[in-house]
Amino acid sequence: MSHEFDKKDFFQTNFLHRVVDEDLKNGEYHREICTRFPPEPNGYLHIGSAYAININYTIAKKYGGKFNLRFDDTNPLKEDIEYVNAIIEDMTWVGFSPGERIFYGSDYCEEIYAYARKLIQKGKAYVCDLSAEEMRAYRGTLKEPGIDSPYRNRSVEENLDLFERMRNGEFPAGAKVLRAKIDMQSANINLRDPVIYRIIHAEHYRTGDKWCIYPMYDYAHPIQDAMEGITHSLCSIEFKDHRPLYDWVLQELELKEPPKQREFGRMNLEGVVTSKRYLRELVFGNYVDGWDDPRLPTLRGLRRRGFTPQSIQKFLGEIGVSKDESTVDISMLEHCLREDLKDKVPSIMAVLDPLKVVITNYPEDEVEMLEMENNSSNSALGTRTVSFSKVIYIEREDFMEEPIKDFHRLSPGKEVRLKGAYFIRCEEVIKNEAGEIIALYCTYDPETKSGSGFKGRKVKGTIHWVSEKNAVRAEVRLYDKLVADEGLLKDSALSWDEKINPKSLITLQGCLLEPFAKNPLKEAKYQFMRHGYFVVDHKHTNGEKLVFNRIVPLKDSWSKR
Repeated sequence: MSHEFDKKDFFQTNFLHRVVDEDLKNGEYHREICTRFPPEPNGYLHIGSAYAININYTIAKKYGGKFNLRFDDTNPLKEDIEYVNAIIEDMTWVGFSPGERIFYGSDYCEEIYAYARKLIQKGKAYVCDLSAEEMRAYRGTLKEPGIDSPYRNRSVEENLDLFERMRNGEFPAGAKVLRAKIDMQSANINLRDPVIYRIIHAEHYRTGDKWCIYPMYDYAHPIQDAMEGITHSLCSIEFKDHRPLYDWVLQELELKEPPKQREFGRMNLEGVVTSKRYLRELVFGNYVDGWDDPRLPTLRGLRRRGFTPQSIQKFLGEIGVSKDESTVDISMLEHCLREDLKDKVPSIMAVLDPLKVVITNYPEDEVEMLEMENNSSNSALGTRTVSFSKVIYIEREDFMEEPIKDFHRLSPGKEVRLKGAYFIRCEEVIKNEAGEIIALYCTYDPETKSGSGFKGRKVKGTIHWVSEKNAVRAEVRLYDKLVADEGLLKDSALSWDEKINPKSLITLQGCLLEPFAKNPLKEAKYQFMRHGYFVVDHKHTNGEKLVFNRIVPLKDSWSKR
């Protein structure tokens, strides 16, 4: 399902808009503005990916231009069609539909190869036989210049011959690479004769075994941008030191009206794992329930958790665009979600830790139907009917045998109001042989029915409940941060078992819901009174089992700030 992006967010001015405005003013481009998002198809998109997409997508829309989705698929060892399909689907779901403008870096292999030959012919590239370890040693450090490769001065003819033989598969992986000939003395290590082609003998998901040499991203990226007519290649701040290489490639290949690379600060969420390497370790190590685990910041995980496209769009619009790397409090994202859900989601009563209550003076076989209003300002959600009977269940935490000060719920000899129903008084506490409370015997006052105009005595506490007669059983999953202490992420001595917050997933069995949610739709959302917003977990719900994920609690710490 596609969710059209909220166009009001297109025109929130940021420093990148000013860059584009200046370029248009100076007449630097004689074509429409065009941006791109170039994911490597070796994993699933996460909230940081959505931030980068949003920047590129909205700039293209703001200036009436084009937005390209281009897969950076020039490493067959990690890439798969599964990730390609997932990226397209997730972008469309959140509102960044690429439409027909989907491109693949692997489609440009011939052109990129031809450009590499041009660099060789200009004396700007050479085939090098140094091993990876030797190249690292020759490269130098931030304080020491690099050393020329002993193969740096091969003739143009020899380099062309070796490069063609590399393409023909005559050499094993790692035996040779093609390097740009720039400056081994450069203060920018990225310009110290970087590798631009390497040998990989592996099946590619699109081109099969046609190629056994593949270009490096820093070399292929500017060429792909130029071929697609990209005007502004917008990427995260870690690529700033790579920009001189981006410009060098375009200049040496003499490409007209070259695209410009400009950088923005990365967005991190406090306490959230967004490193693709870490995410792969968690998924392939079976520490989480796949790429869509609700504890992960992947778009699949957020969707299964119950986040809406509109809430993600709102969040991305609110945080703006920074020049420097920033960390955003996750409570802001949760605030945007609550704001989106509060007038859309119907409320129901759900008892997550049931305690049996027998109303001794209520007729044995009677079932009474009560009208209940939704806890929402949206009148369109209307009212619903719930049943009331002799045996009900309340939250165990709503009863205290020896109540502390200011405890206004149920306790021996005290009264509370049942939400939308009657006053009840606890008369007797029933325990098992181990001394555990297993039931309460209570009486009700038939004169205190909600909505009857009763204006007698009052009670301080109101609690929710569920009737035994038609209660729906469900499993409920409560989520917290996957890693409670961010410092643990950087400790390589610890395993993921030691890093993961043991309270990141709490599974509650035997929860009881009013029958409003008996046959919920896929991804249906509800407000469970007092507990928060919940969504049907479509991955684990079936004809025999109903599973809910808590999307977010009701408490909103961000709005209070």
